[in-house]
Amino acid sequence: MSETTFGLMSGQERSHWIRLRTLILLRWVAVVGQATAIGVAQSQYDLQLSVLPCYFAIGISALANLVALIVFPENKRLSEFQNFLMVLFDLLQLCFLLYMTGGLNNPFALLILGPVTISASVMGLRSTLIIGTSAILLTTLLVPFHIPLETAEGEILRMPTLFVFGHWCALVIAILFIGAYSYRISAEIRSMSDALAATQFALSREQKLTDLGGVVAAAAHELGTPLATIKLTSSELIEELEDFPELQDDARLIREQADRCRDILRGMGRAGKDDLHLRQAPLSALVHEAAEPHFDRGKDIRFSEHPAEGDLMNQPSVLRKPEIIHGLRNLVQNAVDFAHSKVWIELHWSADLITLRICDDGDGFPGHLLGRLGDPFMRRRASQSEPGRRPGYEGMGLGLFIAKTLLERTGARLEFANARDVRHSQSLGAELTGALVVVTWPRRKIDAVRGDTPVPGGHNRPIEF
Repeated sequence: MSETTFGLMSGQERSHWIRLRTLILLRWVAVVGQATAIGVAQSQYDLQLSVLPCYFAIGISALANLVALIVFPENKRLSEFQNFLMVLFDLLQLCFLLYMTGGLNNPFALLILGPVTISASVMGLRSTLIIGTSAILLTTLLVPFHIPLETAEGEILRMPTLFVFGHWCALVIAILFIGAYSYRISAEIRSMSDALAATQFALSREQKLTDLGGVVAAAAHELGTPLATIKLTSSELIEELEDFPELQDDARLIREQADRCRDILRGMGRAGKDDLHLRQAPLSALVHEAAEPHFDRGKDIRFSEHPAEGDLMNQPSVLRKPEIIHGLRNLVQNAVDFAHSKVWIELHWSADLITLRICDDGDGFPGHLLGRLGDPFMRRRASQSEPGRRPGYEGMGLGLFIAKTLLERTGARLEFANARDVRHSQSLGAELTGALVVVTWPRRKIDAVRGDTPVPGGHNRPIEF
């Protein structure tokens, strides 16, 4: 399963589903508030309202709640379409009450923003547009069509025409602004949640690959029985071959080699988890391991090392973290995908910094996306003149987001640029024209010997079953 598929299944497909009880609770609050407002308007302010239609509309809403409570289970979750129908019903019910109570002359007309905000927060773009458009149309219709508010003395409560127009403008602007703002924020949250889930999935997969030594441990366990049989048989042969010294020496050699195989397998069983040597690697070896899956993809990947003066023979040994391996692998994949024929990977290190520069000879990053690189789910439609522009995946920015997130967990800082616009390297000359990614770590963050979290010293010990 790819990271993209994981994100779509875990986030976008179900992010619009909310519990029915949540909407029922909100509707009960609305029912109580509406009934209270009508009762206070009648008893305290002597407003002459058409009480029966108003209470009928409130009763329909309450009845719908009771039916939902009885028919559906407590953990019922609404699909987007079901949610859309409920919110649309609430909007129509509210606008009917406003029609019966003065239209936009009623200060409670502001509550029209409620259904719009809910739809923008939990529904897709199409449903949000329908709800928002309906709210604007109904608000507009309430200006000329409504039953005026009338006091007991027969006085009509009506705002000046200019005020009504201003109220209408404010409501329309609020519907557009709050709807767009809520939808945008919710979409960002959903995208980030999906991307982080995909990142965690990628890291988990890389961790499993790093811990592949567990398979060796299982092999050691399975081979334990045949090795024990070989040892037992050789011991019996040693006793039976006392009259044949040469054959007895061969039997002893077989037993010694069986013991040696057992010890080797026991030591290898910890290789993926506790082997002190495999928890670190020279910087160049780690980068080669990250780039290895892309060596046979038809692009020339060139490595170069550039130590600072005084560090010529002191290549750092760095922590072999899954975050670093998978993050660098994604960056190399991006470079290979976009390169015409060549990819350069430069290693720079000094006493304080470790820097990795990955560049290709492609067309570079699109200028309008440079500021957004590293954000998840950037959608950019490839033009017809760019067929196959991004092979292998959809170009949603998820790969760069995963790489950026994983590498920043290890203390790295990433910069995205186009090589033709900056002078980052003196070694590649005019060929350096494509996209450029610079990854920089404070050396203490990943140095396995002198860093903040050095690998313990000592000898590896074989485990005892």
